[in-house]
Amino acid sequence: MNDTELEELLLDLESDRVERKSALSDPDKVREAICAYANDMPGHARPGVVFVGVDDHGQPTGLPVTDDLLLKLSHMRDDGSIVPIPSVSVEKRNLMGRDVAVVVVQPSLAPPIRFRGRSWIRVGPRRALATPEEERRLSERRRGRDLPFELQAVPEASLSDLDLDFFRQSYLPGAVAPEVLAENQRTLEDQLRALRFLTPAGEPTVLGILVLGRDPRRYLACAYVQFVRFDGKLLTDPVRDQKEIDGPVSELLLRLEEVLSANNSVGASFTSGSVEVRTPEYPIPALQQLTRNAVLHRMYEGTNSPVRVYWFEDRIEIQSPGGPYGLVSLATFGNPGVTDYRNPHLAEALRVLGFVQRFGVGIQIARAELERNGNPPLAFAVEPTHVLAKVRRRT
Repeated sequence: MNDTELEELLLDLESDRVERKSALSDPDKVREAICAYANDMPGHARPGVVFVGVDDHGQPTGLPVTDDLLLKLSHMRDDGSIVPIPSVSVEKRNLMGRDVAVVVVQPSLAPPIRFRGRSWIRVGPRRALATPEEERRLSERRRGRDLPFELQAVPEASLSDLDLDFFRQSYLPGAVAPEVLAENQRTLEDQLRALRFLTPAGEPTVLGILVLGRDPRRYLACAYVQFVRFDGKLLTDPVRDQKEIDGPVSELLLRLEEVLSANNSVGASFTSGSVEVRTPEYPIPALQQLTRNAVLHRMYEGTNSPVRVYWFEDRIEIQSPGGPYGLVSLATFGNPGVTDYRNPHLAEALRVLGFVQRFGVGIQIARAELERNGNPPLAFAVEPTHVLAKVRRRT
């Protein structure tokens, strides 16, 4: 928060996002305030601020803001009395010509937050202990946030970031039966909500950005595929070609498949009857299944890493961020019939868009295509943080 925003809050005597303390005479009152702002019972979804060194009218008192004072305030966050640990910043700021200690508390994604076992909330201008009903509401709010990452809101995005023409003309007819569409009187926003591209509050979801986004990387830095063609067998060999392939997921996958086809050599041989047989180095259907799996099953949260497709002289390596998920373990990865979905709604979208016909069989299809083409068996290196598929060239 900048100085102007802080000074406006400081002087707004009616705001329930502000607590003013002339000195740190009762540290527990500050801890209660931190707990209350982290719980964000009013649902502001904006930070609350505790000013130390300010009187009840919002005027700085001239309290010396020493390193010792700032340390005492910062230790309140993680001294074990407030759990789960909230997001808190502590700074010395010069406001209205005098130094003030500023404690900024972000709303928690996992309420209720408790101070010494009690949930404090903000009720208008005062703090109060949460009632059982209020605690239940805080818990429900947490469970609402415990949705898959793909269904969480992207607050910075708006409806204008989604390609609504593509939604109407291409996605909607594949997702909803024609007779239902013919009778459908829903607004466009309601249709987007029903298909999980908007939250109930009308914010685009991660799923909406991935499937309909005009520029997904603007909000999801990892939403692209890095393609590199090496002139050799090692990462240190010269690079022959490289591309960053991005866009909404359908466009990304189509462009990626064009790149794979353009790089795939086809050899010719003749049978005893002088019939020409053309065989690619790699079967494209196998590469399609493996790259689609990498995009579908990857982890999109908490990483800026793309899917990587590295094409070497003797092999292709496809690396997907995020290890096995759910029912799939390091030991059972790739076994027939063992599957789970980190991004189940993205899987549904890829089915609607025609990139998935059957769930849970992509690896088996890839293995069968490689065997039919004469390639060595598919190999995986499965780690907790990523999955690496290795496809060997047909010799």
